Amino acid sequence: MTKFFIGVVSKEHVLIGVKAGIAQIGHGKRTGLARMHKGDWLVYYSPKIALDSNEKLQAFTAIGQMVDDEIYQVEISPTFKPFRRKVKYLHVHDTPIAPLIEKLSFIKNKNQWGYIFRYGLVEITTEDFELIKQAMT
Repeated sequence: MTKFFIGVVSKEHVLIGVKAGIAQIGHGKRTGLARMHKGDWLVYYSPKIALDSNEKLQAFTAIGQMVDDEIYQVEISPTFKPFRRKVKYLHVHDTPIAPLIEKLSFIKNKNQWGYIFRYGLVEITTEDFELIKQAMT
């Protein structure tokens, strides 16, 4: 059965992943990627433009589907060896979350809607995924 996830990543890092056709979650940890399987979908939510910036974005920035079940590790530096997965991304546009908050079922507390994203990876329903996808395409 296909599952749907939201990964929380700065837009700057999302763009790197989209260009490379890969997904990386939780600063390169394997755990989040292992929850996903071939055919599952990943939506990226970007609270900020860049990791080291205070410039807010608060938008959905990419949607992709897991190509296979392989999780692999790359060496960026001797101290940073993130895990990744191959992803086929759709052509979408950034979509602010604000107009969708009331309609998204995974956001239980509409007043403190950002709290759910502290987990870094959130599984969502098919209906929530379709709502976000429709808004982004």
